[in-house]
Amino acid sequence: MSGPNERLVCMIQSGEAALPLPARGQTRLRWQALSVAAAEDVALAKLLEGHTDALAIMSELGAAQPPPASVWGTWAAEPSFARLKLRRGAAGAELSGRKAWCSGSDVASHALVTAWDEQNRQCLAAVPLNQPGVQVTTEGWHAVGMSGAASGDVLFSSASAVEIGKPDEYLNRPGFWQGGCGIAACWFGGALPLAKAVAELVARRGDPHSSAHLGAIHVAIRSTRALLLEAAKWIDDNPAASAQRWALLTRASAEHTVGVVIERAGRALGAGPLCRDAAMARRFADLPVFVRQSHAEHDLAALGGLVAGDDTQSADTRWRL
Repeated sequence: MSGPNERLVCMIQSGEAALPLPARGQTRLRWQALSVAAAEDVALAKLLEGHTDALAIMSELGAAQPPPASVWGTWAAEPSFARLKLRRGAAGAELSGRKAWCSGSDVASHALVTAWDEQNRQCLAAVPLNQPGVQVTTEGWHAVGMSGAASGDVLFSSASAVEIGKPDEYLNRPGFWQGGCGIAACWFGGALPLAKAVAELVARRGDPHSSAHLGAIHVAIRSTRALLLEAAKWIDDNPAASAQRWALLTRASAEHTVGVVIERAGRALGAGPLCRDAAMARRFADLPVFVRQSHAEHDLAALGGLVAGDDTQSADTRWRL
């Protein structure tokens, strides 16, 4: 099997990576494709999600069509030590500074990046990476899990870029939280091969302990699947509304499911797959790193605040069938 970089390029060139845009009536199919990619290779799903997210963002904000067969990353992480500056000039926008957590930096031809202008407003810019003002590094990336996603730091020095949308529009558009749900679909898909391995084990050797692990895995997976399907329908029915609550809910559910599957599959399968099956060992290493894109209790607190502050439903009716 080819590595995630080569596989992503093949998907883009063949059209396989041309997923339906979110909130256009086929959100389920979009998430299904991301889930399938994660079941194939967790790092591939990370790269594909970043590429397709960039295309969706540019479409939503009315940007020009990207160059044919270009490979995109969406780099929006902003730790305090790595925030880009955007300066506007007669020739267009220029970017300077360090960008961290740049997934796919060793394969991407272009990237969408967040940066801050002279008025301290967050902006979004599209930047071609094959130019003298861009230096891709491996700094800040020493991961074992998700090593195939190559998420090192990228340095910019007066790099030419094209501003996309208006300042502060990146976070405030409906697609921001719609894309957040897509990450949950990736996490969900990444857990499925582990569940399948346990199901095959039980089919071969149906001891009660392995069967119990499979039962717990099935409950978790079906619960997250139901939420994703409900969220996809809601987004398609409400394309201009904020999907923040759905993003927080589906991500929390998917993260929980990944945890259940990893723990239960590890106990059911034993050390064999971790030591003798390279693909399974990689998946056991990749998934915990991938789900740490979650903000954990911070996201749960935000979700709880939204639930408590919802005056359209009473506490009595909120969870009623």
